Amino acid sequence: MAEIPGVREELDRLGRALRAQLVELIDDLTPGADLGLLFLDEPNVADWHEPLRYSYSAVFRGERPEGVGAADVASRAAGLLSSADWDIAGPQEEIDGTKRTYVLTARRPDGTRIEVRTGDYNSAVLHSGQTPALALHEPEEFQWPEPVRTPETLTPGYVLCYECDGLGACHGCGGRGWVPSESHGRSNCRQCGRQRVCPICRGGGQLAVSQLSPYQLTYYPKLS
Repeated sequence: MAEIPGVREELDRLGRALRAQLVELIDDLTPGADLGLLFLDEPNVADWHEPLRYSYSAVFRGERPEGVGAADVASRAAGLLSSADWDIAGPQEEIDGTKRTYVLTARRPDGTRIEVRTGDYNSAVLHSGQTPALALHEPEEFQWPEPVRTPETLTPGYVLCYECDGLGACHGCGGRGWVPSESHGRSNCRQCGRQRVCPICRGGGQLAVSQLSPYQLTYYPKLS
């Protein structure tokens, strides 16, 4: 699968910029937090539609200092990000019964997003961030695999598998273990349950005549 020139380098640059901004926020809003727990080393699949799109993302929990309120933390986060030229939304208040949560969302024109979430019911401050999702490889049309058995290559005493007709791979997904999905990009193949091989012949493409059940024999009327 051919890489799209320059895209991985751009995604890595966005990931480094996101990490730097998160580190600044964490140090300011939740001083003393263990930044070794901020995992932002490799991009992950963010969109499973073809071609796959990858992004850097992280969620980090810190604790606000004693005596500092949740509203003050959210307001401080807004000031920090605004001064760094982020587009700010909020802080917005979310009320659930007696619980009040403050949510600040910040975005860059390139699609990078940061959210700071904290509430007045505990001292936790959640910092989350995500870069835009980028396709790293050119789209590639799926090539159906060649059959592992044909009428000419059958083992003596065997017949082609009635389920896959000699393909060996699952005939529902072509051996990928998944099928395209409009809503999610990919869904587990129901035929093989992600096993990739034909559930009847287990990848062999053929079945021994001597071991066929009465039901299976109905697929081979010439044998009777």
